[in-house]
Amino acid sequence: MRSSPPHFPCTSLVVLFLSVATVCLAADPYVFFDWTVSYLTASPLGTRQQVIGINGLFPGPILNVTTNWNVVVNVKNNLDEPLLLTWNGIQHRKNSWQDGVLGTNCPIPSGWNWTYEFQVKDQIGSFFYFPSTNFQRAAGGYGGIIINNRDIIPVPFLLPDGDVTLFISDWFTKSHKKLRKDVESKIDFGDPDGILINGFGPFPFSSEVASKGFPYGTINVEPGRTYRFRVHNSGIATTLNFRIQNHNLLLVETEGSYTVQQNYTNMDIHVGQSFSFLVTMDQSGSNDYYIVASTRFTKTPSSSAKATGVAILHYSSSQGPASGPLPDPPNELDTSFSMNQARSIRLNVSAGAARPNPQGSFKYGQITVTDVYVIVNRPPEKIDGWLRATLNGISYLPPSTPLKLAQQYNISGVYKLDFPKRPMNRHPKVDTSVMNGTYKGFMEIIFQNSDTIVKSYHLDGYAFFVVGMDFGLWTENSRSLYNKGDGVARSTTQVFPGAWTAILVYLDNAGMWNLRIDNLASWYLGQEVYLNVVNPEIDTSENSIPQNTIYCGRLSPLQRDQSQRVNFSGSPRSILTTSRGILLALFAILISTLAR
Repeated sequence: MRSSPPHFPCTSLVVLFLSVATVCLAADPYVFFDWTVSYLTASPLGTRQQVIGINGLFPGPILNVTTNWNVVVNVKNNLDEPLLLTWNGIQHRKNSWQDGVLGTNCPIPSGWNWTYEFQVKDQIGSFFYFPSTNFQRAAGGYGGIIINNRDIIPVPFLLPDGDVTLFISDWFTKSHKKLRKDVESKIDFGDPDGILINGFGPFPFSSEVASKGFPYGTINVEPGRTYRFRVHNSGIATTLNFRIQNHNLLLVETEGSYTVQQNYTNMDIHVGQSFSFLVTMDQSGSNDYYIVASTRFTKTPSSSAKATGVAILHYSSSQGPASGPLPDPPNELDTSFSMNQARSIRLNVSAGAARPNPQGSFKYGQITVTDVYVIVNRPPEKIDGWLRATLNGISYLPPSTPLKLAQQYNISGVYKLDFPKRPMNRHPKVDTSVMNGTYKGFMEIIFQNSDTIVKSYHLDGYAFFVVGMDFGLWTENSRSLYNKGDGVARSTTQVFPGAWTAILVYLDNAGMWNLRIDNLASWYLGQEVYLNVVNPEIDTSENSIPQNTIYCGRLSPLQRDQSQRVNFSGSPRSILTTSRGILLALFAILISTLAR
């Protein structure tokens, strides 16, 4: 006897279709990027030189995504040396495999490609990426990251009429390879040769600059409109003061945290830091205006053409060029002004960010601290005949096998979990020493700067609360100065010379995370350490080792040829394609049934 085909009532098919559609489409979206990193020839300061571009762009393309999206970036390394890209401020929740630093990843060999895949989980805001190895950041290779709010989470200000990304950076006409050798040879590369804005040299604001004929950048705007300016200091050594002639800067966000909204006429932006300002075009618009970034705390006077980057804010109604003197910077060596400005930046505790609950709902000031580190950086010094720089007397030496891989494969002798909680009374040494963090512990870190220049400390994997800073030596009594209510949460903080900065961080993100001084020479000479945070319980949500892992060091025998490696970026595409196929098949069945 022949069985009759199964019968589904129309309503059942509709329910089935909608259920599967929800499962297939409700997942967080994937976005795909293919990047080729290569040398370009440019003359930002009038001298032809090699810069590092991405897809022919310098600066590189902007990653414009939304909270919780999955980002897949296939990177082809067309440089003549190994490459890694790191994602400054992206937390890579439970996925330090994608961090793009030597403690987590083997570098991408020349001529190879490697695919990063990460989720911008529970984040919003303004960040940037850059090359993390071989001093390559001095040649460019950086670009912006914008993480937009989901539609269900309102931003705490009216939607601006436009979005502008600006990179301000110190710049040297020497190649990154020559600068690298200078640092290795104990040669101070000194103050920069100029300041770039979005890869361009300064507008001819003086006869000295006009004679050089630099190409310069222009930002086009409409009168009466408000724009969001995302400003990143992507340089390697120098604090820069940012300002726009005759326009206020309304600070609204920094590195993923909405701030108390305050107007500034200028802002000191330290190496590696990112800020968002709302700028209203409220001038007559009869002429253009200067956009300025100038050096702070350097030997070269800020009035010098070498110390000033200038772009143009061009109103559509403008009838003439920018004119008059550049807007005044703060007093060149006044670190007190800069510290007070930094203290004025506070968290908007009532605003939601990546989640609906207010940013201030995490009462960090009421949590018991479980671990305290006092980390002291000193000026470079010779250790065993080599120029090195230390944190707590240890200059970090990257092993040939990344720490995360050594941990994964239980390889002993690669690193030691013995980084001291305070400086030790002993001779400085070169070592691979790692901080041991307690999972879901609450860590207090005090950075004490014993050098003569401003240092920027950055922690991967986290946003920390900046709770205090002051001149002099930190003591236990310094805690009375802490801001325990609305300290801003960010990933990069400045520490002034002869001063300290204190942060609090909740260690809820398992992984191996890089803590470094972002000033490139300091980082290159060993002022970094890794923070190891291990969940003692089996966590099925933590990402496993990627299929496309590159192996090096003691794990080199595991490495397959490039042609045999998994095309990791294809995996999510196939998942989406399968889901789309299922939906189309179900839809066809539904239509066929309804037509009977």
